[in-house]
Amino acid sequence: MSLNTSNSKSLMIQGTASDVGKSLLVAGLCRIYKRKGIKVAPFKAQNMALNSYVTPDGLEIGRAQALQAAAASIDPSVYMNPILIKPHGDMNSQIVVMGKPWKDLHASDYYKAKSILWSNVTKSLDTLKKEYDLIICEGAGSPAEINLKKDEIVNMAVAKYIQAPVLLASDIDRGGVFASLYGTVALMDDEEKALIKGYIINKFRGDVQLLKPGLKMIEDLTEGRKTAGVIPYIHNINLAQEDSVFLEKNHIFGGGPIDIAVIHLPYMSNYDDLDALLLEEGITIRMIRKGSEIGTPHAVLIPGSKTTMADLQWMKDNDIDSRIKELACQGIPVAGICGGYQILGNQICDPSGLEGSPGEMAGLGLLTVSTVIQETKKTVLTEATGSSSSGFMSDFHGTVTGYEIHMGETICTGSDSPLFQLNNGSIDGTITGNGKIWGTYFHGVFNTPWFRRAWLKSIGWKESGIARNLNDVQDEQLDKLADIMEDNLNMDFIDGIIGL
Repeated sequence: MSLNTSNSKSLMIQGTASDVGKSLLVAGLCRIYKRKGIKVAPFKAQNMALNSYVTPDGLEIGRAQALQAAAASIDPSVYMNPILIKPHGDMNSQIVVMGKPWKDLHASDYYKAKSILWSNVTKSLDTLKKEYDLIICEGAGSPAEINLKKDEIVNMAVAKYIQAPVLLASDIDRGGVFASLYGTVALMDDEEKALIKGYIINKFRGDVQLLKPGLKMIEDLTEGRKTAGVIPYIHNINLAQEDSVFLEKNHIFGGGPIDIAVIHLPYMSNYDDLDALLLEEGITIRMIRKGSEIGTPHAVLIPGSKTTMADLQWMKDNDIDSRIKELACQGIPVAGICGGYQILGNQICDPSGLEGSPGEMAGLGLLTVSTVIQETKKTVLTEATGSSSSGFMSDFHGTVTGYEIHMGETICTGSDSPLFQLNNGSIDGTITGNGKIWGTYFHGVFNTPWFRRAWLKSIGWKESGIARNLNDVQDEQLDKLADIMEDNLNMDFIDGIIGL
């Protein structure tokens, strides 16, 4: 099916709340329409997330939009997510505009910048409409936040700008689905109501026949708006989550004898680095918030951080730093990625206060490196080969691919060795002589199965099963998601409201 690009179509998925599944619904729809031969692209005007990704041209967008682009089999672009908000405090955030850091703003100042931000949203939408046949937009939170409606740039403002039909999604698993749908529509003005064409009920468990009377009632109560489908609760879908809400509900992942303790930093970022570890049988990941919870695992992993020094202080306040150092002295392997790599070093210095208050702080001292936080953020896709033969690296041969997103420069000041040599000739990461302690700036480092398996075998894992690349698994999972959605959505109805 091919459309006239001068008459680009659109659809928008909004939600009755955060974490109702909007991101995966958009990803599934992108895959459905891609499989129909339509040139489709995702879009989210404003994303608040610490999980981010790097586009091929070195710009930063939300991780969810990168996944949605993969579902559409296209390269991710900054036009798919022009505004990215990265919180680094209860009231302050770094604002990334068109893929580059713009300003750090207090929550009260963010909406004062609406005109500048909105111009980038409309520019992005206009660009995508010229290049793609169909744009599937994702909202944020709920469109019924009436105290914010006049300044919002991500929900009904987008729908009205491109006159996109809206399907309102709600999570039935949390309860109150009909009240949420009815109340959201009731709080819309007439122009907004005209754009809401129907509903998607997500995460349903049970017999859908028992739900059907309610579907007819909500249709009658909201002027004939139909439910476009009821999506069952999907178990074991290995796709990156947009935000950390699901981590607040779950603390243990996987299952098996190999115990990896992952430090659940308050400003943890790019925690989807962990997803590839769970591709292997026999791996348990425990999210740790206190030193007393660590126990004696097979390994400790410190993930990325948006505010490294604040998270390091939190580790010290909760006796996590001392416990990790005890374990390291006992020979337990410890690894760090990005901010976690910085934390493993001797010192972190932020002279300009780019991530908080200016100052410096002693790290865990497990790697002979020091880090200075700098104003220029490095965002780049990278490829590297092993640079060390220490420990498990002696069993690793080949290349790893990943991406870097960081504002720090880390320099080795002692006898430890570089972990990787990049394809541009520079080096990345550090590893101790015995190979037990290592860190890297590479996000996605575990996606490469040969690196992942070499490290896991070094901590006691018995190799089994087929070595899989996370990207290949992701593609299969996107097809699985699309299949389930096609089986449970009225695609003729959805095609009709889009105008296909």
